[in-house]
Amino acid sequence: QVQLVESGGGLVQAGGSLRLSCAASGGTFSTYPMACFRQVPGKERDFVAAISWDGFNKYYADSVKGRFTISRDNAKNTVYLQMNSLGAEDTALYYCACAARPYTHYVARSGYEYDYWGQGTQVTVSS
Repeated sequence: QVQLVESGGGLVQAGGSLRLSCAASGGTFSTYPMACFRQVPGKERDFVAAISWDGFNKYYADSVKGRFTISRDNAKNTVYLQMNSLGAEDTALYYCACAARPYTHYVARSGYEYDYWGQGTQVTVSS
């Protein structure tokens, strides 16, 4: 069983930056692919970014490509999402997720392929 706790959300002005952290406990985090999703009330949860267990493969939604960077520190059991050039369209509740598929370089973009989820952290961008 993997527990995920997100942090780093908050209120930021348009054009600003935030770094989200997702700390994992339990399980073998360092062997699992991880992802970030976001959700706005009344809408479906959207894929944002994902990273393979070793950081070799990274994928981004087109809407964040070039602005967001996902990374991980397996020694600290933590995944990071660096978000730059934030706009009002990035306002959402951000979740991290973990897929219990050890040592795979396949990185899914569908939330249905992830087994564990954090509680989310709110990001609000003011214009």
